[in-house]
Amino acid sequence: MAPQTGSSAHEIALVPVVSRRSPAIRCARRGRRCSSARLLSPPRTLGLTSLVSLVVANMIGAGVFTTSGFALADLGSADRVMAAWVAGGLIALCGAISYGGLVRHMTESGGEYLFLSRIMHPAAGFIAGWVSLLAGFTGAIAFAALAFETYLGPARPAWLPAGTLAITVVVAAAVLHGIQVGAGAVMQNIVVGLKVLLIAAFLAVVVVGGAAPAAAVGRPELAPFSLPAFAGSLVWISLSYSGFNAAVYVAGEARNAAVNTPRALWLGTLLVMGLYLALNAVFVYLPPYEAVAGREDVAAAAAFAIGGEALSLGIRALIALALVTSVISMIMAGPRVYAQMAADGVFPRLFRFEGGAPRAAVALQAGLAILVILAADLKTLLSYLGFTLSLSSALTVASLFFLARRGHEDFRPGWGYPVVPAVYIFVTLVLAMIAAARAPAQFTAALVTIASGSLVYYLLQYSRRR
Repeated sequence: MAPQTGSSAHEIALVPVVSRRSPAIRCARRGRRCSSARLLSPPRTLGLTSLVSLVVANMIGAGVFTTSGFALADLGSADRVMAAWVAGGLIALCGAISYGGLVRHMTESGGEYLFLSRIMHPAAGFIAGWVSLLAGFTGAIAFAALAFETYLGPARPAWLPAGTLAITVVVAAAVLHGIQVGAGAVMQNIVVGLKVLLIAAFLAVVVVGGAAPAAAVGRPELAPFSLPAFAGSLVWISLSYSGFNAAVYVAGEARNAAVNTPRALWLGTLLVMGLYLALNAVFVYLPPYEAVAGREDVAAAAAFAIGGEALSLGIRALIALALVTSVISMIMAGPRVYAQMAADGVFPRLFRFEGGAPRAAVALQAGLAILVILAADLKTLLSYLGFTLSLSSALTVASLFFLARRGHEDFRPGWGYPVVPAVYIFVTLVLAMIAAARAPAQFTAALVTIASGSLVYYLLQYSRRR
């Protein structure tokens, strides 16, 4: 709902859409560090620990506990599933290094919206922000919350309507981050630390228990390797790694952002990659094939096959905690994008920072996520999000080359330039095309998301001109 100004309830508080002549755009194009301090000045309270915690919390969510069951059914081999997880981790690491080069140049909050609007064109930035609003955060929050409810399924009373637990965790996270950034960050650091310790404890229990590999038991005859099937699974897996860029959304609230934010990206990505490989080795090698293939609750199914009901209940509790932190971290990061858009004038003023937290943007994010929870299912969200977010991130990394061509004096692209960002862009786009061929409905939904963002942007431009 748009805010009201004056005495009329019909006056919409939209400030002019940012144009290519705006000071923020001009300073980016002339090689100076862009600052929105005049418009958006949240306190810089987040240190390296909080930033790494945010990355870990965003990455370790629903994907790692749901994806391998689908991937195993498609690929038919635990080795192929593990190869996909290794490939996904390396792709994410390339992305983290590339985003680090961007955030060294622009240390404000806003993520893809900020980078694309300042470097390429305001329309590109607005569409990226629109994708974040509808898919990057809204869809991902709904996915994590629905997975939370799925894993708590046995504990949900029969009289409680479906979706209630998912909605409850979204509302609780919104309340937490709508009050104060510092309090939310401290709580998140504690819970993320507990989550990592519990994952390590689960892995230790499995190793000490001496469970023998049994994944081949019950497996159908291994089919020839299929590149489209591998790419489709890798798109799902890439979604599990997609939180590698989480710290850039709150860079404007980070201490020494030009150093700490890039460092948090690759540190968090490496930590999560190690945990992912260890967890998925348990999920796909130890239980029998038929116990986990095609299961959306693959982690709980694997734990039950390995250690019975007790281990299954333990992993469900661990996953519930992981998914709660994922929802909390995304409700912390997402509204910062809309707050930056509001500060630039391409979103209603209501969504700017107020009192240290963008409360209206947090409320908007929670409300949209609840709507998606009521309307979607896990597997549909998984395919849609993987495709849509891959396009947005590839375009964002491509903006690094635009910066380099302009020869900015303070441009520091980071390690591996230009090979690392080029690899990320190429692989991401190839996977997106293969995934589009396998799932045309999700491809169409992604195009509709992008097209609707373009339409809204140009409608706002038309309104401003009039």
